[in-house]
Amino acid sequence: MGKIEALFFDVFGTVVDWRSSVARALEAALGPRGVSADWAAMADAWRARYQPAMEEVRAGRRPFVVLDVLHRENLEAVLAEFGVGGLSAAELDALTRAWHRLDPWPDSAGGLAALRRARIVAAMSNGNIALMVNLSRHGGLVWDAILGAELAQAYKPDPLCYLRGVEALGLQPAQCMMVAAHNDDLRAARALGLATAFVRRPTEHGPRQTTDLEPAAAWDVVCDSLTELADRLS
Repeated sequence: MGKIEALFFDVFGTVVDWRSSVARALEAALGPRGVSADWAAMADAWRARYQPAMEEVRAGRRPFVVLDVLHRENLEAVLAEFGVGGLSAAELDALTRAWHRLDPWPDSAGGLAALRRARIVAAMSNGNIALMVNLSRHGGLVWDAILGAELAQAYKPDPLCYLRGVEALGLQPAQCMMVAAHNDDLRAARALGLATAFVRRPTEHGPRQTTDLEPAAAWDVVCDSLTELADRLS
């Protein structure tokens, strides 16, 4: 691991707890309007539209748009699915920005700070730059760079997303490590020559999560937190 100079981090699910945060935001915005719903289920439904929306871009069926646009479109669809109406455009925009205020996992800020003492730490997310800046300020997350989809104009796991990040830092793939709680993210990064670290986040999708509970391959590092990752790489 001595050759690793930069760590690229998946953010949603790996660094921040999107599900609990989005569920709270939905309840705070819609509860006072008299809406009664399973807020976690609504958050799950919103997130379930994430990959299909990005696939429209990956497949070339629509031009690249930033994730805020996709989240806003998906929100409207989810509210219709749950029978919720009557929100103004401004209210829809404000609720979409719930993704800018996701709380980090307890180990995230400290783990990133420890890792940053010796290596470059960069967000490698499908989130757009404005979203990442607000999210980082909200959670006290300090990055050396915000890379990912908007820089590459492509969504992970498109190879461009990883390779443009490597190029932006003036490095080679073998000098970079992808850190994620998702096996498919690591699989795509390894295929391009990046090192890999799997972080277990067994409640990302709630208490009945069935995916990404364990590493699906012999990743370079497997750990339970970013603080453990810092210890392992020190």
